[in-house]
Amino acid sequence: MSPTRQKVCDSRFLPAHARVIWLAALLLGLSTMAAAQSGTFSQITDYPAPNNTVLEEITGGPDGALWFANINDGAIGRITTAGVITAYSVPTANSLPFGIAAGPDGAMWFTENMGNKVGRITTAGVISEYPLPTANSSPWGITAGPDGALWFTESGSSQIGRITTAGAITEYLLPTPFSFPYEITAGPDGALWFTEEMGNQVGRITTTGGITEYPVPTAFSQPWKIAAGPDGALWFTEHGGNSIGRITTEGLITEYPLPSPGSYPTGITAAADGALWFTEYITPSKIGRITVTGLITEYPAPKDTQAWRIAAGPDGGLWFTGNFAAQIGRAPACGLGFSASFANSTITMNFNLGIDTPATFNVLLRNSSGPIGKPFSKAIGPVVPPQAFKEEWHNVPDLGNVTVQPTLAASPGQPICAEWTTVDTAQ
Repeated sequence: MSPTRQKVCDSRFLPAHARVIWLAALLLGLSTMAAAQSGTFSQITDYPAPNNTVLEEITGGPDGALWFANINDGAIGRITTAGVITAYSVPTANSLPFGIAAGPDGAMWFTENMGNKVGRITTAGVISEYPLPTANSSPWGITAGPDGALWFTESGSSQIGRITTAGAITEYLLPTPFSFPYEITAGPDGALWFTEEMGNQVGRITTTGGITEYPVPTAFSQPWKIAAGPDGALWFTEHGGNSIGRITTEGLITEYPLPSPGSYPTGITAAADGALWFTEYITPSKIGRITVTGLITEYPAPKDTQAWRIAAGPDGGLWFTGNFAAQIGRAPACGLGFSASFANSTITMNFNLGIDTPATFNVLLRNSSGPIGKPFSKAIGPVVPPQAFKEEWHNVPDLGNVTVQPTLAASPGQPICAEWTTVDTAQ
């Protein structure tokens, strides 16, 4: 869909089957939308994890599955895109596996927070462990570096670690003591970028060990997860600051406050639709989407999900751990970035639409009695990256408060995501 102004079509000019398809999509579980001032919907699927476990990091593996850390069971888990889960016990008891990343050797590498080790697991489930030189270093996040090694944070010793695929370990002490380095990722500049939860900084380390630290403007923001964005910058969650942060490779930081107060954002990842997606932990838990221009949309997660970490899956979806809820969820990479206003007998609808699969794009005006005007329906291909565009609905009569509701549907009666807002059309 091109980012241009389009005329919204009258339902009289739609084929009969198109009108039926549109109404079926609207009535399938979405009938309560009109009562809300605004809202969002995403077709999220939950997969229960075994043994009521506590789940941590999740990431894509080289085998087309997702791999995750299972704290309570001391295990590394694997889930296929069909939802089949397998668990592999870590040899060291009570090791608390936390971070996990795909290595350059075709295996998965993970940290053992209490075991004070870095582990390696093949896609067949064979595990090796490598003790760290510094006692009580509490390794946390881990990522593959551009140098063919794995890089990880040592939260207990304020160090950044490097481990080769042969198991050789080097440690680099941070300039700020007790900074609690937390998560780490490879940047687009050939360096590694990490968060310092207690230091309230974002750090950068070169593959030769040169370290630079950048203070986050908001005090006590608790920067947590960090990910490389599609715009050449790094994006991170501010767990205590209730914001999403962006830092350029030159160290310039911008912060975007979340619409929901006290939501405690945790994980973040770049997704197939060209936006960043993140998790909000506090009930009601949410999956959030932020475009590279800073537009934020929040989608409610299923009840009691406690969305924690998130990763882009090989199937184009967003996969996230449910932490204490012992669930793994999947959300589509689908967002509308929608807002609407009314003036001079015209409803103006603004979108920042992104989706990684073909869909049918629909817009409907409705009130508590049901649809009342001019549905718009159009088949679209993938929209990557998200595109901003506007549509205007002219000559709207005085209908009082009405709900404008756009939806993206995969097929008739199968909405993928939707947003809606109420406008007052009183003349």
